[in-house]
Amino acid sequence: MVIDSVTNTWARFYVPTSQHKLPLLVYFHGGGFCVGSAAWSCYHDFLARLSSKVGCVIMSVDYRLAPENPLPAPYDDGLKALMWVKQQVLHQQQNSEWWSTKCNFSSVFLAGDSAGANIAYNVATRISACDDGAALRPLNLKGLILIQPFFGGEVRTRSEKCMAQPKGSALNMEASDTYWRLALPYGENRDHPWCNPLVKLEDLKVLRTLVCISEMDILRDRNLEFCEALMRAGKRVEYGVFGGVGHAFQILSKSQLSKSRTKEMMARVKSFMGV
Repeated sequence: MVIDSVTNTWARFYVPTSQHKLPLLVYFHGGGFCVGSAAWSCYHDFLARLSSKVGCVIMSVDYRLAPENPLPAPYDDGLKALMWVKQQVLHQQQNSEWWSTKCNFSSVFLAGDSAGANIAYNVATRISACDDGAALRPLNLKGLILIQPFFGGEVRTRSEKCMAQPKGSALNMEASDTYWRLALPYGENRDHPWCNPLVKLEDLKVLRTLVCISEMDILRDRNLEFCEALMRAGKRVEYGVFGGVGHAFQILSKSQLSKSRTKEMMARVKSFMGV
């Protein structure tokens, strides 16, 4: 479905068979803000399985990419996607056959992997910082699901130093630095809040959050620091570290270990959403 024809923002929907209304999961794909699409077969396969296993409707948003559209363009597209959903709800009586009849809009979650997790986080903090989500009512945002969130910083973490070229992982330090250089506004470094949320974490009102971390990911320690900082700030956060797998294992790896860890991740997401 087209969300905004001017910016060419669109979304793909996954609606499992159910006799009941289901939670809505708004999902943003990864790719370092520079590559990727909701139409990629790896995302289609993963989200189709996730929708079925968890029991939720998934709206997979295709947003604008850098360097042609640097940050905050993807955040703007993410927020616009939520406002579009709101309009669907408000006009639901005029669209009785529409996908929205399958959704429980009192149970909406934001999610994404890698750069998509960064987008989900920044869209959520925009909403909560403005008016505690009043602008989105009658949508009720219940939580945030961040899979290997793509954050950074000028000071390297231990996992970034020790796993600069990790085997079996879709992200290395050279690619990470390149993505941030292309995505951040001109002249900004990796301690910009969009890259490094810890620089202003104390100011944020964060939704209940689940963080899924990969053991063999360069982002492992940065993701753990993020979770620990949220907990110290009194935020509601839970996390899981998935052993023996790297960045984006759930969409790119076909190994038996990755398949097993993906099932574990889906079960964790289902439990977090309370489905």
